[in-house]
Amino acid sequence: MAQTSIPSPGPVRKSVDLRRRRKTISLRMRSVCFGVSAAVVLGLLIAFGSRGFHWFDAALIGYAVATIFAVAAVTYKYSFWLFRPPTGRYWKRSWELFLSYANFRRYTMLIPGALFDLFAQQFIRRRGLYRWLTHQCIFWGVILSCAITFPLTFGWLRFTQTASGLYQIWVFGFPFFSLPADTFLAFLIFHALDITALILLVGLVLAFHRRFHDLALIAVQRFRFDIMPLALLLAIAVTGLALTADSTWLGGAYYWYISLVHEAVVVLWLISLPFGKFFHLIERPATVGIELYWRTGEGTAMQKCARCQEEFAPVRFVQDLKKTLYEVGENYTLRVDSPEKQATHPDAPAVEEQATDTLWWQDLCPTCKRVLRAQANLAALGHEGNRFL
Repeated sequence: MAQTSIPSPGPVRKSVDLRRRRKTISLRMRSVCFGVSAAVVLGLLIAFGSRGFHWFDAALIGYAVATIFAVAAVTYKYSFWLFRPPTGRYWKRSWELFLSYANFRRYTMLIPGALFDLFAQQFIRRRGLYRWLTHQCIFWGVILSCAITFPLTFGWLRFTQTASGLYQIWVFGFPFFSLPADTFLAFLIFHALDITALILLVGLVLAFHRRFHDLALIAVQRFRFDIMPLALLLAIAVTGLALTADSTWLGGAYYWYISLVHEAVVVLWLISLPFGKFFHLIERPATVGIELYWRTGEGTAMQKCARCQEEFAPVRFVQDLKKTLYEVGENYTLRVDSPEKQATHPDAPAVEEQATDTLWWQDLCPTCKRVLRAQANLAALGHEGNRFL
């Protein structure tokens, strides 16, 4: 009787690992190309907006170079993040739903609500007013400061004084509008960065107070990831306000030294932006697509819990989640269906069959998951107590 040899899983596993490594290298190369392209585009925009660098201030070259590097690194990391199976699938699905004509009539309420949640950070407000106020001050302090600083650095925005003493504002080399220099509006425009620095400073004080007094937070926080970014922002805000204080009350006696320190900490923050905690400021807008993905699924078929039969999520959300987990090698299968049921889909791809024809942990509602965890813990108790402790 002939014996059938069973192939060793070693070569198969090596082949799978090799394909994954090649795919990862390919994604990294694509992301590098996107990052370099973003840097080139920003350089061209600086040249165009400053009229061939005619209105570009050479004293701000450090800010400009650091910003170009930060844009290239952020684009690389963001594109690589989007190309990964979990984010890539939901990113693609969100655009499909956004461009769908069937969903177009629902955007009147969906998109404004999603944008309001993004900028107002309602998910943080539900956790507490103190945390919400802290995040709002830091968020708007950083966003508004960047919205003012970058155009000034690139030469896209500049201020001059006319022969009649008016305050002239230029945008991309074109005169925008002028106003008297002694008006309240002119004061607000001239001190806009000071105002945003004060907003940021309030948020930083609240953040440091919480991190130095909340024992639960102190136990898990890390200096490099949690404290250092806040310290850099604090140094930026303090040195920026010191520039105004020195020019107003000290006649600019220490302006050169303070400006050098301010530029150094800004450059450090820009370089650390793609690799630190504040990268979530760039990632967060993608949640608008996730919100759209979930909201538009509320009117579709709903997934019933395999245990209690209660509806808890859209079917397409659960199915996409299972397919994504399968692609990244995470198998949460609870039961394999019979060969007869599997034979009903002989032409289905392996991913589709694995994700749709078996019972997964994701097919259970949150309540039933907690119940099953408790039952598993009780089952692990023996006559001598918990065998895992």
